[in-house]
Amino acid sequence: MNPNFDTYRLNDTHVAVREAIRDLAEKEIVPFAADVDEHERYPAEARDALVRSGFNAAHVPEIYGGQGADSVTTCIVIEEVARVCASSSLIPAVNKLGTMPILLSGSEDLKKLVLPSIARGEAAASYALSEREAGSDTASMRTRARLDGDHWVLNGTKTWITNAGESTWYTVMAVTDPDAAKPADGISAFVVRADDPGFEVGSKERKLGIKGSPTREIHFVNCTIPADRIIGEPGTGLRTALRTLDHTRPTIGAQAVGIAQGALDAAIGYVKERRQFGRPIADNQGVQFMLADMA
Repeated sequence: MNPNFDTYRLNDTHVAVREAIRDLAEKEIVPFAADVDEHERYPAEARDALVRSGFNAAHVPEIYGGQGADSVTTCIVIEEVARVCASSSLIPAVNKLGTMPILLSGSEDLKKLVLPSIARGEAAASYALSEREAGSDTASMRTRARLDGDHWVLNGTKTWITNAGESTWYTVMAVTDPDAAKPADGISAFVVRADDPGFEVGSKERKLGIKGSPTREIHFVNCTIPADRIIGEPGTGLRTALRTLDHTRPTIGAQAVGIAQGALDAAIGYVKERRQFGRPIADNQGVQFMLADMA
C-alpha cells in the first residue's frame, strides 16, 4: 500500500481499537471458539470478555452509559471478533441491530429504559422484522398489535431471530392498522421484554454455520406490553426498520471480512507447517496462487 495514500487509512484511535480487540479475541475468545461451534452453544465466554472490555455494545451513546463509538469502531470490533469466531461477532452486531430503532426513533424514556442495561452487559437486544411469509416483502407481515387501554397486545410469529432466547429486549415490527391505504403505513415498532406475558421463544434452527449464535422463532400470544413501549409514532415502524438496516448492514460486511481474514490467516499458517516431499507446501507456486487469490 502506498504510505502516502490516506483516503482509507484508519486514524490512531481506530488503530488502537483494532489492536485492543484483536488482543482480547486471541486471548479470551479463540480458546473457546471450536467448542462453541462443535456443541452449538452460545459463546458465554466471549460475551463476558466483551462486556468486561466494553465492546459488547460500544455504539451506545455515553449519555446512556455506553462508549459512544462511531460506526467504523463498531465495524472494527465485529470484524476482529469474526476473524476468530463468527458466532461471537454477532453479540456486538445484534446489540446494535436490536437497539438502533430505539436510538433512531424511540422516546427519551424508552432509551433510558433499555440502553443502559445493554451498555452494562446486563441485557442484550434482538431485532424482529422477518416472518416466513414476509422476508423481503416485509410490508406483508401478519403479526398484529392492537391498543387495549394502556397496553398494546401483540399476536403473531417472527422468524430467523438472531440470539433469540439469549436477549432480554426485542424490537418488534407489527401491523397496527391493517386497513392503511399503503400497507407500509400500517406498521409500528415496539420494544418487548423477554418476561412480558405472552412472549414465547421457539425451537432453534439447525444451521450450516455460525452455530453458536441461536436463530429461533419468537411467538406473541396475546403478548401484553405497556403502551409507552411503542417506538416512535404509530405507522412509522417500517420506516424505522429500514433506516435501521441502513445503519447496520455495514456490520454484516465487517463480519464477512473478518471471517475471510480468519480463513486466510489459518490457511497461511497451515501451508507453512504442512510438509510434502521434504518441504513446506507453501513453497509450491500453485499453492501461492491460491493464497494470492484469497488475499
